[in-house]
Amino acid sequence: MLALPPQLLEISPHQLEVAETLLQVGRFLVIFIAARAIAEVMVRLQLPTILGELVAGVLIGVSGLHLIVPPETQAQLSAAAAGLVGALAEITPDAVREINVETFPSLQTVSQLGLFALLFLTGLESELDELVAVGVQASTVAVTGVLLPFALGTAGLYYMFDVPLIPAVFAGAAMTATSIGITASVFGELRWLKRREGQIVIGAAVLDDILGIVILAVVVAVVGGGAFSIGPVLKLCLAAVAFVGVALFLSRKAAPAFDWVVDRLKAPGDVAVASFVVLTLCCFAAQAIGLEAALGAFAAGLILSASKHTHDIDAAVKPLVALFATVFFVLIGTSMDLSVLNPFDPANREGLIVAAFLLVVAIAGKVATGWSYLSKEPTNRLVVGLGMMPRGEVGLIFLGLGSQAGILTPALEAAILLMVIGTTFLAPILLRLVIPSEPGESELKALEQSS
Repeated sequence: MLALPPQLLEISPHQLEVAETLLQVGRFLVIFIAARAIAEVMVRLQLPTILGELVAGVLIGVSGLHLIVPPETQAQLSAAAAGLVGALAEITPDAVREINVETFPSLQTVSQLGLFALLFLTGLESELDELVAVGVQASTVAVTGVLLPFALGTAGLYYMFDVPLIPAVFAGAAMTATSIGITASVFGELRWLKRREGQIVIGAAVLDDILGIVILAVVVAVVGGGAFSIGPVLKLCLAAVAFVGVALFLSRKAAPAFDWVVDRLKAPGDVAVASFVVLTLCCFAAQAIGLEAALGAFAAGLILSASKHTHDIDAAVKPLVALFATVFFVLIGTSMDLSVLNPFDPANREGLIVAAFLLVVAIAGKVATGWSYLSKEPTNRLVVGLGMMPRGEVGLIFLGLGSQAGILTPALEAAILLMVIGTTFLAPILLRLVIPSEPGESELKALEQSS
């Protein structure tokens, strides 16, 4: 049971339960209706459905109708939504808004489950031999995609815009991120996940996430005023190397043991439950050694990619991705405040100028990674660069930490937000434009008949 704020203590348990249930069910109803409606439009425009989910989030979030309002945005639930729930639960709209804040973490937990399921599926569908084969290229892409935006962003802010060193370093660090969730979703939908370009991008995005964690640890230590020590950073690097090494080893050796266990299970849902156990164990292990749980989810999929039950696992996980990953991407959109785009507000103008610089560097720094590696086989380098571009939820995490630490000015905070918004929305569109569409079933049949 949640610890209730004083203003909710006068509400009866029944009223509280009714309000919580209405809010939680209502959120899912709004999310799925908005996301699916706009996703249908995107499909007809030959754009990735993830773009529709992000747009749906913007429309129902803090920049739109205020039907889904993350507490960290400091925005208020709309009067209509609060009034409707309040009338049905027989409590005041202000109490509904307070309950919204208290219960919102449960929705974020569901969205995290969607991210983990998506990354698990990405690992499951990855070709391990191909992923290892592009390891050198992926490493080069990841390192370039971290160093280039970080160096250009920090130097530009410090020398061109006279931003103090610490905020400039933090903004530069925020530009190093790559959203593996968005990248995996777009490549999976466009059926390029198993191609060489897709494997390079996924491998680089995983390494990018690890490098981002290291950079974040260093920046947070510096921002916190603590003395910088190489020991914790070195420990984190060793933990990351060990985790990746163990995951690759298990991906070769653990699948037969998993199959042996599953073959002896008789209760319904055996494959799904066993896969979920592996997923949670890997997420727990990654988080326990200081890495992101999302990396553990990808590793879990990679470990089971050699299983003879891969098809059954895929069939069990895809419905979870369709449901819960939608919640994850919609929530990214709900937290984006597009009011900072208004050029007629004098308070926004400085941020817009800095944002234009950050957006150019953020795009160029990642697109350039497509030409940073050597390859004997021909690859679409522009696809690789664009695949590394979206910052998504990772960039928002950096922004949130900077805001909490109080080191970002309002203008710089708005500029980083615009950089995150721009790269998140542009990447799926540009990828769809540069990746040739595959012929549909009707076109394939027509080609067969004509031949």
